[in-house]
Amino acid sequence: MLPTVMKTVEMREPGKPDVLQVGQRDVPAPRANEVLVRVLAAGVNGPDLVQRRGHYPPPKGASDLLGLEVSGEIVALGDAVDSWAVGDRICALTNGGGYAEYVAIEASHCLPIPDGVSDIDAAGLCETYFTVWSNLFFRQTIAKGDLLLVHGGAGGIGSTAIQLGKALGMRVFTTCASAGDCEYAESLGAERAINYHDEDFVDVVRDAGGANMILDIIGGDYVARNIKAASPDARIVQLAFNAGSKVEINLMPVMLKRLVYTGSTLRSRPEGFKSDVAADLRARVWALFGRGQLAAQTHQIFPFEQAAQAHEVMEKATHRGKILLSPAP
Repeated sequence: MLPTVMKTVEMREPGKPDVLQVGQRDVPAPRANEVLVRVLAAGVNGPDLVQRRGHYPPPKGASDLLGLEVSGEIVALGDAVDSWAVGDRICALTNGGGYAEYVAIEASHCLPIPDGVSDIDAAGLCETYFTVWSNLFFRQTIAKGDLLLVHGGAGGIGSTAIQLGKALGMRVFTTCASAGDCEYAESLGAERAINYHDEDFVDVVRDAGGANMILDIIGGDYVARNIKAASPDARIVQLAFNAGSKVEINLMPVMLKRLVYTGSTLRSRPEGFKSDVAADLRARVWALFGRGQLAAQTHQIFPFEQAAQAHEVMEKATHRGKILLSPAP
């Protein structure tokens, strides 16, 4: 028998991490194409922080609760769902609502927990794997030996991109904030980790022949520097602008090098697109966990009651891998 109410993490108002507090709501009912999941853990991601500050409103019809990925157990099925069964353990991309004991999720956005990954650690997979895969590798031709430059290699996005690039046969270079972060990134498969306090990544990457693909979450002056570091016909993907989105650059090298500069946000993409990405991950990526080529990267797990502390750790950007929240005390 399912409960009628559940514990949640609520925002009193937009603001700093201390606006987060434990609350209570009715357990949602799954719609026809959804499954209801009892949450074991939820991932903390950059968009959660932006929404908490009041700058990333949820899409129409989505839960106003934070939380874009979870792991858990399916406890109820919508009338049209035949791809899952009650009792299945899954990890999933949500459209919000993950910071709760129960969440209703589009069934086609769920994936089985991969071999070799614990039920809790699986909560930190979907947001970063959907994001990195859809922007770098989905429907793209990747040549073995191509050089991938990943900025912020010690974080959730970075650690995922390094592992995927290595698994696909790419040479992976990355930028990090400390010697410890560089060591961590290299343990994940990076050929070269660059401490940006000590070295200029542009010089290092150009000496290696230039980057065929660049994944950037920094923005600011990195935009122009990425263009310098790129090889001809390279693809530059922008996923965030931690150092600012308003920049002045010379576009002539973009034309002369035939560069592709692109970016996206995942939450606003059509449901069908996310379903296609989920299917591609299941077909081409999920088995790599069982083979030891990929591994979940969990930095720390906080109970719901310490959601504010979890966001504080995320904002300091000194973590390695993913930060998770658990409804269990």
